[in-house]
Amino acid sequence: MRREIELAYLGIEVPDADVMTPFFGGVVGLLPGEPTADGAATWRNDGKAHRVIVRQGPANDAVFVGFEAADADAFDAVAHRLRAAGHDVSEGSAEELAARRVERLLRTASPFGVSVEVVLGLHAAATPFSSPLVPGGFLTEGVGFGHVVFATTAFDQTHSFLIDGLGLAQSDWLEMEIAAGIELEVHFYHCNERHHTVAIAKAPFELPQRLHHIMFETKDRDDVGAAFDRAWATDLAIPSGLGRHDNDEMFSFYVAGPAGFQVEVGHGARVITDEWGDNRRYDRISAWGHQPLRQVRPS
Repeated sequence: MRREIELAYLGIEVPDADVMTPFFGGVVGLLPGEPTADGAATWRNDGKAHRVIVRQGPANDAVFVGFEAADADAFDAVAHRLRAAGHDVSEGSAEELAARRVERLLRTASPFGVSVEVVLGLHAAATPFSSPLVPGGFLTEGVGFGHVVFATTAFDQTHSFLIDGLGLAQSDWLEMEIAAGIELEVHFYHCNERHHTVAIAKAPFELPQRLHHIMFETKDRDDVGAAFDRAWATDLAIPSGLGRHDNDEMFSFYVAGPAGFQVEVGHGARVITDEWGDNRRYDRISAWGHQPLRQVRPS
């Protein structure tokens, strides 16, 4: 399978960046990276310089998402495709390249309200990745650091942007009634063997946060259970306990971080193959589990 791009990093802006430290470090099991050239805190789940970038600011949401091209030809192909699809594309400045720790960068606005960056040559970290909380490590080689899910009212425009602009392909989609008269529709998109790198949910109105969740996939199933125990030992909300999704078959749970968006920690998802023929509708989120356990923090 041709891997043109993969998920490189996610940029988050929160009023107090320090509150994310015990969450990303102590619950999820990420390692702190070196601060960026512009002073943002960073987090790693593999040998790359950074995978999550947390800067101080009022948005309390994702503000940019980066995709790394496999090589210079792939970088140029994505740039050409974005321009051909009618999207304005700008090159990153020397200061921006230093802040993102990349060799090349182009940026465009997305219909879902988050700046999209396509980069080449994301730098390696100064030290190998070894998390004492996730001894098995995270699955990132060739598939990027995980996946991201956004909610948007610009659903059709985002679908076109992901396919015609970035070159992703749809894996499958979910349509179901979650309450009387309330429909949930989510589409899932891949750019390599990971079942989905991006998913978009159709929002009936503008929500307080565009980012619904980030997913980190462990190599060892037991590391999911250990992360669940760490989350349970906090007062953080756990909107979805342990379970297995129907479409990608991920064994996982969801914990809500202090900024409001959720993190899914999972293991064992299906992979996309060259003969993928399962782009179909699903009518349930999970085959089992993922029940709400603690929706609000105890008083």
